[in-house]
Amino acid sequence: MDAVWIALKEVCTVNVILLALAGSVLGMIWGAMPGVSTVMAMALLVGVTAKLSTHEAIMILLTIMVSSVYGGSITAVLINIPGKATAIPTAMEGYPLTLKGEGGLALGTTIMGSFIGNWIGIIAVILCVPLILAIAMKFGSWEIFLLAFWGIAICGTLVGSEKPIKGWISGWLGLLIATVGIEPIHGVARFTFDMPALIDGIGDVPVIIGLFGLAEVVKALSSPSVAIEVKQVNRIIPKLSMLKEQFGTIVRSGFIGLIIGALPAAGPNIASFLSYITAKQRAKGEEREKFGKGSYTGLMAAEVADNACIGGDLLPTITLGIPGSAAMAIILGSLNLHGIRVGPALETHHPGLIYFFYISLIIANFLMYAVALVIIKPGVKLFTMKKEILMPLIAPLCAIGAFGINQSPFDLYVMLATGLFGFALYKMRYPIAPMILGVILGPMADENLRKAIMIFQGQGATILDVLMRPVGTIMLLIIIATFIQGLRKK
Repeated sequence: MDAVWIALKEVCTVNVILLALAGSVLGMIWGAMPGVSTVMAMALLVGVTAKLSTHEAIMILLTIMVSSVYGGSITAVLINIPGKATAIPTAMEGYPLTLKGEGGLALGTTIMGSFIGNWIGIIAVILCVPLILAIAMKFGSWEIFLLAFWGIAICGTLVGSEKPIKGWISGWLGLLIATVGIEPIHGVARFTFDMPALIDGIGDVPVIIGLFGLAEVVKALSSPSVAIEVKQVNRIIPKLSMLKEQFGTIVRSGFIGLIIGALPAAGPNIASFLSYITAKQRAKGEEREKFGKGSYTGLMAAEVADNACIGGDLLPTITLGIPGSAAMAIILGSLNLHGIRVGPALETHHPGLIYFFYISLIIANFLMYAVALVIIKPGVKLFTMKKEILMPLIAPLCAIGAFGINQSPFDLYVMLATGLFGFALYKMRYPIAPMILGVILGPMADENLRKAIMIFQGQGATILDVLMRPVGTIMLLIIIATFIQGLRKK
């Protein structure tokens, strides 16, 4: 209770509350704009968070994340253009309702689904984090290395668009970037090519901004424009009787979102689609016929899973240091700037920080609900801003964000190079998320592998001794199964 009280006092400051409100409004608008993403919004601000306190940085990033995850549903319902990939099922069911004159009620359903989904995630985090931390405390250097390695491998398997090998290649490239600079144990220079700028390695923030900011700008400007027609917004608040009818869908979709979110970088895209497909398969009679023509069940399923995924994402992030999504990887990058390494020892090294995460999520959820109700009608015109106007404004923000961390021109070159490289990867259908995961988890994997080797050498350990460590053996089997499953994909 002392830790909770301290976290509450940190939240109840003017700066934190104002940043929370600003993050909610910014995230909502940003998420609703077609062509820009949650990750891009967070990537542009991660450099700014270096100038904030740890609690302020966590609050603004979480509120942006929660609000922008919902924001994409606004344009999906009103103009049939999903603000993000997770809102595609929402567009499939919400826009037909808008054409019937029920756009406001469809939006109200998505707001309620997002609000409930977030609560499912918050409750799961509060209940499960102590259990996972207790298990994670059994991990040594060898087990932590295997965990980081598996996180990158499973990410490549899940998000590889054509073949998992493309996801794995992307992850290994991220690991390669992470190994540039002075090696942490023996102080040996690696891949520096006698360039002083590479002695300290390649910063993860310029890489994140390049891959998720500049690359997205180039991608958006290279795609054709879309004509936008805005529909009228009518009554928004849904009836409580609708929630009773959708209770089974809510519980099932929340569970799907939690499980998918807990898998490294599986993310809300998979959760949203899987929950929507499951709801469609379980629908019967008239309700099944409504799918594709305007189904409130389909809307609720997609939105609950989408937002429950946030809690699922947070579980492995704060307990194991393995980000559950690209957005969580950015939060890890921001925490690294403040000298905070999340993982099994988080509560020991930074007591009370976990409770601040809990309270921040609760505040972010309430603000998301309030901001969504207030901003939808007056903000419709802003949500439909043309990308030809928006994207040239974002490009300088990418440069400012990359330069602002160390005031180093070299970081600008890194941002530019990774941005163009990210666009090339997009054209060749290589996923970006595994690379970011490799960059974030690379230092942890590298350091713990070397520590494990030193420990085993000191003990004269054999392969048999290594295999006798039960947690490590289980992780090895999981890694092997991950690669086998990926190689069997068609």
